[in-house]
Amino acid sequence: MDIEQIFENNKKWIAKQLQTNENYFDELGKGQSPEFLYIGCSDSRVSAEELMGLQPGDVFVHRNIANMVPNTDLNSMSVINYAVMHLKVNHIVVCGHYGCGGVHAAMQQSDLGILNPWLRNIRDVYRIHRKELDALTDEEEKYKRLIELNVQEQCMNVIKTAEVQKANRERNLKVYGWIFDIHSGELIDLKIDFDATLKNIMSIYKITD
Repeated sequence: MDIEQIFENNKKWIAKQLQTNENYFDELGKGQSPEFLYIGCSDSRVSAEELMGLQPGDVFVHRNIANMVPNTDLNSMSVINYAVMHLKVNHIVVCGHYGCGGVHAAMQQSDLGILNPWLRNIRDVYRIHRKELDALTDEEEKYKRLIELNVQEQCMNVIKTAEVQKANRERNLKVYGWIFDIHSGELIDLKIDFDATLKNIMSIYKITD
């Protein structure tokens, strides 16, 4: 695509928004008060607002390779802190997707250079759930299941943070694990039992004021 086409697209988008609502940009400029923090994959096929059917200003978005939330990543930790403590979001979504290149790369036994330490977090998820995953003989099913388990583990990493624990006590903030099926467009709720997961995690990771 020609770079100039991007600017043409932008002009058309502006015109479209103003045609629908002449005060669109005035309202957008007043600030943000999103209800959701969305943590997803950087994959170019997965657009947070579009797949959720929401508009700019509705979702605070953080994306990285394979929707990871490692506690050593200051980017992820800063996003959670800002979204929870300052924007006061009430829902945090970790959304993975079938066909994730990051998870697929982590399943390969190859040296990927600077990606190695990042993908090691996914390999740790495999290690934790190795018995279940190795019992799957179909490689595609194993791949999809690891994607789901990775979302589950990243939800746990979100719950381990002090900000989320405090917000849950103060305003009942919840964490959700979703999968986007790029083959059908369907958004799948993994139905992670937040309260049970929180209770289990808090026996070890509880942080008090």
